[in-house]
Amino acid sequence: MRELFTVTASVVSPVLIGQDEKNGRRQLILILGGTVSGTDLEGNPLEGEILPCGVDSQVIRPDGKCELSARYGIRLTDGSSFYVENNGIRTVPEEYVSQVLKGAFIDPSLYYFATVPTFEVYAESLRWLENHVFVCKAIREATTVRITYYVIE
Repeated sequence: MRELFTVTASVVSPVLIGQDEKNGRRQLILILGGTVSGTDLEGNPLEGEILPCGVDSQVIRPDGKCELSARYGIRLTDGSSFYVENNGIRTVPEEYVSQVLKGAFIDPSLYYFATVPTFEVYAESLRWLENHVFVCKAIREATTVRITYYVIE
């Protein structure tokens, strides 16, 4: 596994859709934009921006486990673009479950947050994204999410 690039997304506060004891807390988080920085498979620079209007759909289950599906577009500095669907989980220790069910943020060092992205590309130069398996580690902060992409070699 090799680290390639990092996405830093600017996000707004979650919009609560609903919450109950059966399903947990359903929320949507608008992705405003952000940056992409790192390298491609060959070690060439990979730089760009996250396009506005992406969304992260989440449900925080009654046990505190967050199931999430983020979808967003990226445009690189060379003008090429791709779409990301990034699905994953975030878990917290039992003593923090009540806090996250109220929408609170906890220290990123206290939770597990990993995702598995898939890509839709619009340039042959990016086809490698569709032809490899990636995993991500992520950190959620109040106004940003930092996602580091690793390729499985």
